[in-house]
Amino acid sequence: MKKTRIAIVGLGMAVTPHARGLMDLSDRVEVIHAFAPSEARRRAFGEKFPFPLCDSLDTILNDGSVEAVAVFTPANTHRDIAIRCTGAGKHVLMEKPLDITTARAEALVAACRKAGVKLGVVLQHRFRPAGVKLAEILASGELGAIVGCSTVIRLWRPQSYYDEPGRGSFARDGGGVLISQGIHTLDLMLSLAGPIAEVRGFAATTPVHSMETEDMVCAAARFANGAFGTIDATTAAYPGFPEEIVLTCTKGTALLRGTELLVQFQNGRKIAIEPDRSAGGTGADPMAFPHDHHRAVMADFVEAIRAGREPKVTGEEALKVHRLIDALVEAGRSSGSIRVAGAEA
Repeated sequence: MKKTRIAIVGLGMAVTPHARGLMDLSDRVEVIHAFAPSEARRRAFGEKFPFPLCDSLDTILNDGSVEAVAVFTPANTHRDIAIRCTGAGKHVLMEKPLDITTARAEALVAACRKAGVKLGVVLQHRFRPAGVKLAEILASGELGAIVGCSTVIRLWRPQSYYDEPGRGSFARDGGGVLISQGIHTLDLMLSLAGPIAEVRGFAATTPVHSMETEDMVCAAARFANGAFGTIDATTAAYPGFPEEIVLTCTKGTALLRGTELLVQFQNGRKIAIEPDRSAGGTGADPMAFPHDHHRAVMADFVEAIRAGREPKVTGEEALKVHRLIDALVEAGRSSGSIRVAGAEA
């Protein structure tokens, strides 16, 4: 089988689980370029991974053998890099978030769609076996209709994490706990429970951190299907806890905690998946997790290119969580009720 030829752009903190996943997929993927503008970063990456290095994005874009580009750079660079990739006819795998604002994210998605290239987004929680199983149970109708959804994201980041220049800023990251950390669980929640039509809540920077953006959000939500829900997200909860999604349904309740699943039906039946080692990153070290689900994201993206189908998480899918985050932030600023763009009531 011919290998899919991929280039990596961005060799910072986020690249490690992806690089490990690409090594695991070497039977079907060939990395032919790895680029970062920093020579020191290229050197450090090259000491850990056996991929060819290059010192220019143009090298990648001008190489006709490159089919796809995996982008792991800071969020505020995503739109422009993606647009350059589409101009060269390259498929794009983009680390979350799509960009620092929804308008920039929409421009990125539109450019990929216009160019006819695949756009996959790294929202790897959708690939956890417990979440996949719960999605199957919900789709089967066994739990009935969803009437309530509680999502809790209680993580810990020390002040040293936010002391890195640009981290936790609007200019580089686009926001705080929601767009940088909570986006994974919020995306999974939307994929399971459906769109949210309206939110009311609060957002603030607690005394735990000195940073520009929010480190705590508490909100109530009304889903488009009529269900009610709550969202509780923070990076101030020492030492960090597994994220939780609790779905209250007409025939039972499902608890998704990290990689653990417990479904209890009103008729006494139970379905359980025990937690595994692939949870993590909830505490002081944001990279303290295995690369299992990043590998799954990459494998799905490569298969989408080969099969001519859409990746599991497309740009349009990722825009849904961006719009929810916008509404949560606006609700926190205004203390009012905010409708979520694109969600049908």
